[in-house]
Amino acid sequence: MRSLTTRATAAEFGWVGGRRGLESRIVAAAGIPLDRLILRTLRSTDVSIHLALDPARLAASVPQATVLLARRRPAVVFTTGGYVAIPILTAAATLRIPSVLWEGNVVPGRSVRAVARLASVVALSFAATADRLDPGHPTFVTGTPIRDPETIDREEARERLEIPAGLRALLVFGGSQAVSRFNAAVAGALPRLVERMAVVHVTGDAGYADALAAREALPPEMRARYLPHAFLRDEMTAALAAADLVVGRAGSSTLAEVAAFGVPMVVVPYPHAAGHQRANARVLVETGAATLVEDADFDADALVAATGILDDPRRHLEASAAARALGRPGAADAVAELVLALAERRPLPDQAAIDRLATRRSS
Repeated sequence: MRSLTTRATAAEFGWVGGRRGLESRIVAAAGIPLDRLILRTLRSTDVSIHLALDPARLAASVPQATVLLARRRPAVVFTTGGYVAIPILTAAATLRIPSVLWEGNVVPGRSVRAVARLASVVALSFAATADRLDPGHPTFVTGTPIRDPETIDREEARERLEIPAGLRALLVFGGSQAVSRFNAAVAGALPRLVERMAVVHVTGDAGYADALAAREALPPEMRARYLPHAFLRDEMTAALAAADLVVGRAGSSTLAEVAAFGVPMVVVPYPHAAGHQRANARVLVETGAATLVEDADFDADALVAATGILDDPRRHLEASAAARALGRPGAADAVAELVLALAERRPLPDQAAIDRLATRRSS
């Protein structure tokens, strides 16, 4: 949204969500009008009445979305997929409202595959995704919109996070998906890790107390090298800027941010969700920007072994360069350009123009 408001200062926004998710709290706090469709999800795994009701809710959401868009008459619709995209893009196509659908994974989700042809334009994080969609449909490789890596200086970031001077910094975060696997690996490897580096560790609420106890169990002279945090929200940009190596999952935003900062990565794909994260990870692995460790193999010994790249300056430099070459720090501007071109009824830019915006290269 920041890129859109920078380019179109008079733009007005509205948000449409479902009955699940964080919209009711986050969107309202941002001062954006929120409408919620009746749909909930199609992912009910328990045997309950929702197995029958959820498809019915989805069907009922189509006329609901049509009425909503007919009343609001937006200049353009933007969606990031998910089941809300099905009624929204169906309604937008019916009302001839232009739309942009963004897909962040190499393997598109079911909802994206179902309705991508209804969108005016599909924006992608990975070029390989286009091969999995309808041929001939307008697609652009924009990358994944992320926090701006140019907003913080590396040394300032290290000072803010209290990383001891002169030490390499390892950042470990597992996101919300099976973070306990990461916490157990750090706990088992911690004495060996802090001998060689500082460790910034995002534990989640459940693992934070154990991490504090593990820090107290270290020799006093080593405790400052272990920096656990329950969460890093606004400080995540600083952590990425300060890191020399990142260990994390393979969500689209994680990979995009790590690449934009030019940091090598040890990627441990979440083993479920139809293997989407493994496909995402392969893009970085094949270029040399990341090392892949399967979730089932990720333990303390695997973590220590993976950090060996920090002891090999040439390998680390090559991996950093590979990551930086993949980075698209201006992806938000590229997506905003597509949205505004449709809203203003301008001709769409070509891929070369999108590449210049996404990579922040001058023409």
